Amino acid sequence: MFYRMFTAALLLASTAHAQTDLPFALDWKFEGPAAPYFAAIDNGHFEAAGLNVTLEAGNGSLEAIPKVATGAFPVGFADINSLIKFLDQNPGAPVIAAMMVYDKPPFAVIGRTSLGISDPKSLEGKVLGAPPPDGAWAQFPIFAAENDLDMAAITVEPVGFPTREPMLAEGNVAAITGFSFTSTLNAARLGVPADDLVTLLMADYGVDLYGNAVIVNTDYAAENPEVIEGFLAAVAAGWNDAIADPAAVMPMLMERNPAADAALEQERLELSIRDNVNTDWVQANGFGGIDADRMQSSLAQIATTYEFATPPDAALYFTDAYLPEGGFKLTQ
Repeated sequence: MFYRMFTAALLLASTAHAQTDLPFALDWKFEGPAAPYFAAIDNGHFEAAGLNVTLEAGNGSLEAIPKVATGAFPVGFADINSLIKFLDQNPGAPVIAAMMVYDKPPFAVIGRTSLGISDPKSLEGKVLGAPPPDGAWAQFPIFAAENDLDMAAITVEPVGFPTREPMLAEGNVAAITGFSFTSTLNAARLGVPADDLVTLLMADYGVDLYGNAVIVNTDYAAENPEVIEGFLAAVAAGWNDAIADPAAVMPMLMERNPAADAALEQERLELSIRDNVNTDWVQANGFGGIDADRMQSSLAQIATTYEFATPPDAALYFTDAYLPEGGFKLTQ
């Protein structure tokens, strides 16, 4: 009996020791769209892959890129368009996107109809609040070019993330840049009436880009391919949990962010699932991958407002080497 207990204890210790620690740098605070990653933790998906994953909140879609490129984090979550520019400016940096999450990016301009915002052209002559590290602001030049906006006619006010929606609510700016599921709901929570809010999703106004993706340190991934494969599979499982029952994953988020409004964060999660993650293309082609022709179109579009130091090459920015063939299947 003692021998069996001792052997069981050794096996348990061996299993615990076998768990690989993997810190994951998020793009933003612990809000609704982060819930799938906590579901992957609490529902045992990471553990089943032999991983002990810890999540670190971020402060913008650009922040995780240098964290992963320096090796401080093996994996992160960041805007692929900003990653493309980073790699052009830092050739050979050991970072690449390995799983597309926001097939349709949430980059948006959120404005108030009472302050004259109705469509892209209405931004001319107005004040636009934009946080410098914001992923949506990073793509604004493309949005402006696609809609023939006169940038000289738009007063851009650099703002901090904590003051962005309050400034819109107070009428200090007529519009802001942000993620659709973040800024729209935050402004509504601050008392801006729903019929006074207009959300201009850049993807609906000519911007043919991808959004945020899981990025990996290429040196770490090359040495630990099975870790990255297991991590991505667990992430997909977490998103499936959230899609199947958004309410069920909210307690997991609230445990990490008790000050959050559960109903608001569930709505934010549901918006991200509907508009950005579980798209028609993903349903037809699988979750995690990209369309080669669309990526080429995205690179051409980036080149309209950004001068590449070297000719862009999609293979430098995204790899499907750690994904199953055809990607992951998401629940409808």
